[in-house]
Amino acid sequence: MTGPDPDEHARRLAAESLAVDDPTGWFERLYAEAETGEAVVPWDRGQPHRLLVEWAEAGELDGGGRRALVVGCGPGHDAAYVAGLGFDTVAFDVAATAIEAARRRYPHAGVRFHTADLLNPPAHWREAFDLVVESHTVQALPGAPRPEAIANVAHLVAPGGTLLVIAAAREEDDRHEGPPWPLTRAEIDAFTTGGLRAVRVEDLRDALNPSVRRWRAEFHRPRPR
Repeated sequence: MTGPDPDEHARRLAAESLAVDDPTGWFERLYAEAETGEAVVPWDRGQPHRLLVEWAEAGELDGGGRRALVVGCGPGHDAAYVAGLGFDTVAFDVAATAIEAARRRYPHAGVRFHTADLLNPPAHWREAFDLVVESHTVQALPGAPRPEAIANVAHLVAPGGTLLVIAAAREEDDRHEGPPWPLTRAEIDAFTTGGLRAVRVEDLRDALNPSVRRWRAEFHRPRPR
């Protein structure tokens, strides 16, 4: 497809949504345009995120008998990967077109794909999942709804469960024209909302482009004593 730069186009759609106080509406517009070939989803790499795969392999992650939730699953690659580890996997996105495409792409992955909004998730998901994966979703939200989104992600983790967050990183005084709007260390620390504890927070540099920084942060919810 020829046309505008995918990142610039996403920024334009986001700006138009924010101008009418709709911080998430641009996702559906982008995925709908991608379905017709009018746009490209810039974060669709056609495979699960490398930092998720590395983390799972390092920990020899086995999901047998456990439930997982993938937040803002988009094309579904991360969700299919997590399901392949043995987790009973649920995945959601605010964009209905993204969910329809993920179902077509992974019909046999065993993932239950749902349309849902992180700013108003189903009540029965609260503290219901042994693994929650949040990869590059909160960073796609501007400042105002972000604290609510962070708190909602944290509340999805079951007692004894784990949260993995992958996000672009920035310093507190850095300014960035998003989306995405990279997360600060303080925002990563805010995932401890509601009783989660930080296990490991990594500030990683891309091997091919050291100017690119990402957080990979693991959190745990202790079981009640």
